[in-house]
Amino acid sequence: MIKLDGFSLNIVAMAAYLVLAPFVGGLLAGLDRKISARMQGRVGPPVLQPFYDVLKLLEKEKVTVNDAQGFYTACCLIFMIVTGCLFFVGVSLLLVIFTLTVASLFLVVAAFSSNSPYAQVGAERELLQMMAYEPMVLIAAIGLYMVSGNSFNVGDIMGHGRVGIIYLPGIFLGFLFILTIKLRKSPFDLSTSHHAHQELVKGLTTELSGGTLAMLEIAHWYENVMLLGFVFLFFANGTVLWAAIGVAVCVVAYFVEVFIDNVNARMKWQFALNSSWIVALTFGVANMLVVYIADISNWMGGGY
Repeated sequence: MIKLDGFSLNIVAMAAYLVLAPFVGGLLAGLDRKISARMQGRVGPPVLQPFYDVLKLLEKEKVTVNDAQGFYTACCLIFMIVTGCLFFVGVSLLLVIFTLTVASLFLVVAAFSSNSPYAQVGAERELLQMMAYEPMVLIAAIGLYMVSGNSFNVGDIMGHGRVGIIYLPGIFLGFLFILTIKLRKSPFDLSTSHHAHQELVKGLTTELSGGTLAMLEIAHWYENVMLLGFVFLFFANGTVLWAAIGVAVCVVAYFVEVFIDNVNARMKWQFALNSSWIVALTFGVANMLVVYIADISNWMGGGY
C-alpha cells in the first residue's frame, strides 16, 4: 500500500478539487434546474444542460465591452479556484475567506468597467450583499476556531475530536441563512440571477457573453462546491461516520436552498442587509457567547 505524506495529500486534494469540482458543480446546477422545473409543473432541461450551455458559450465569438472586463472576470475565476484549493488543502479559514472576497470584488469591478446602467446597479447590489453575508461568514470561522482547539486551519478543524454542529447549532443555522445569498437564490438574488426573472436584465452579468460568461459560470460551480465544503466543516471530526453525515447534510442543504428559491419572491436589498445582520447577532454572536461561557466553566471546573 502506498502511503502519502502531508505534501502529497495536499497535491492530491488540489488536483481532485480542480478536476472534480466543476463536474460536481455543473451536476448540482443541472439538478437545480430540473427540480425547479418540476416544482413549477414543467419537464425541465436535461441534467447535463449546464455543461452544454458552457460549451456553447465557449464556441461563441468573443464580444466584450472592453478588454478589462474579460481580464477581471478571468481573475474572478482564478481566485475562486485558488480559494477552493486553499480550503481543501487545509489552510487557515481566514485566508480562504479573504481570497473568496477578492474573487467577488473582481466580479464587481468587471461589472463597473462595462459602463452599463444595469450592470452597475447589479454591482452596487453585489457590494451590499457582501456587506450582508460577510459578518456571518466570519462568525462561522470564529465559532469553528473556538471548538477546534483554537485553530483556524481547515485541517485542524476536520481532525479535531469535537463535532462543530453539536456546539454551534445557532451559527450553523445562521450560515445556512446567508448561504441563500451566496448561492444567488430567491429571496436574495438581488445582483444577478441564474433564472430568467431578473428585473435588471441580468444584473452585474448583463454585458458578459461568450467565453467570458462561461468563465463566470464555471467560477460559480467551483464556488458552490467550496461553500458546501464549509457546511461540511460543521460535521467533520476525523471519523467516517460524521464525514458521511456531513456529506448527506450538504446535499440536503443544497436542495433546501433550491426549495427556498422556488417558494420565495425577491426581497429588497434593505431586507437582505437587515435580516442577515439580525441573524448574525442573534444566532451567531449568542452561540459564540454560549460556547465561550461553557469553555470557561469547564476550565474552572477542571474539565480540561
